[in-house]
Amino acid sequence: MQMQNSAETRKDKVEMTETKNIMIVGVGGQGTLLTSRILGGLAIEAGFDVKISEVHGMAQRGGSVVTYVRYGEAVAEPIVEEGQADILIAFERLEALRYAHFLKKDGILIINDQRIDPMTVVTGAAEYPENIIEDLGSKYKVVSLNAMEEALKLGNSKVFNTVILGAAARNMEFDKAAWVQVIESTVPPKTREINLTAFEAGYALP
Repeated sequence: MQMQNSAETRKDKVEMTETKNIMIVGVGGQGTLLTSRILGGLAIEAGFDVKISEVHGMAQRGGSVVTYVRYGEAVAEPIVEEGQADILIAFERLEALRYAHFLKKDGILIINDQRIDPMTVVTGAAEYPENIIEDLGSKYKVVSLNAMEEALKLGNSKVFNTVILGAAARNMEFDKAAWVQVIESTVPPKTREINLTAFEAGYALP
């Protein structure tokens, strides 16, 4: 699915001179779509031109799901090229390893420290790599967190992706209040309170 938006310039627009590129990678069913909508909504509210493109692999079977979010003064294409991502948000360790080469040299890799075995590992055709986060940390700036653990502390495993957004917010240029506003307007009304609590939990992580 591809979504495009051109928003009028606002007085409170975040100062930025070039297009920002964000990738969200995960496994089917992890909620990457909601995350991309929140990020896209955040950029739209700030007055940027926004392009979002979602690429679904074998999501029904736990395959990779990749979302590109690009925003700036004028964004022509929705796809992020290799070596161009400013931020890569990975919902699972192996997905972080799989797509790390899309990061810029000074990009930030935000990793949810969770393991979900792909079908090749489940069937014994391949082994799940060890020390993924440590190895990536030797090459990139890595922010690692166990979002599922934090979500379970809150009593709702489904909000782990909002925990990740909280961690991401500390590494992006948007005000915290703007994040809260967009989350409130994007998630289902009955889940607003728990999602905002999850966002705060992620934001407070060291």
